Amino acid sequence: MNLKSESVGLVLSGGGVRGMAHIGVIRALEEHAVSAKIVSGSSVGALVGALYANGTSVADMLSFFKETPLFKYNFFTIMKPGLVDTERYFEVFQRYFPEYFEELKRELYVVATNMQKGEEEFFSSGELVRPLLASAALPPVFSPLEINNCFYADGGIMNNFPLEPLKNKVDYIIGSNVSVIKQVEKKTLIRRYSSQIERLH
Repeated sequence: MNLKSESVGLVLSGGGVRGMAHIGVIRALEEHAVSAKIVSGSSVGALVGALYANGTSVADMLSFFKETPLFKYNFFTIMKPGLVDTERYFEVFQRYFPEYFEELKRELYVVATNMQKGEEEFFSSGELVRPLLASAALPPVFSPLEINNCFYADGGIMNNFPLEPLKNKVDYIIGSNVSVIKQVEKKTLIRRYSSQIERLH
């Protein structure tokens, strides 16, 4: 298998701070001269995917996460659901991303959850920053974002590994899934809940 001569798609999952590992995957691909034609991402994977689709270097991707404030005291809200006003990041993201999907160097799909319909929706054209913010707006920390009169939140709620847009479009699909899924023992759950109850008292 020679990925250098085949079309490649890249899927990046959500996973909070673990999403930084996606940057390592991209660096490894570049070291082997493998370039993805299409990218699909959810939550933090959407952010990394958009940076990659924009042609951002690995070093600048790391700088984005170091320089973007996750929790600023003046970003907190009491007028919207959630602790942090997602809208406040709009100007911050505008410094790193173009205005429209069509300006990216690679085709990009971003999944977000339509909170009113309880459905996943993919964005791949038109305005870029708002779908990115919506895809990464994890409730109950970040407020949902309004797009076309509907409220959207974290894409990982409904689809944390958005493989679907890439099917039948590329020869190979490479996925990076940083979400930890494992069975939890009953005694572990009891211990965790007991400790939380003690803290409340």
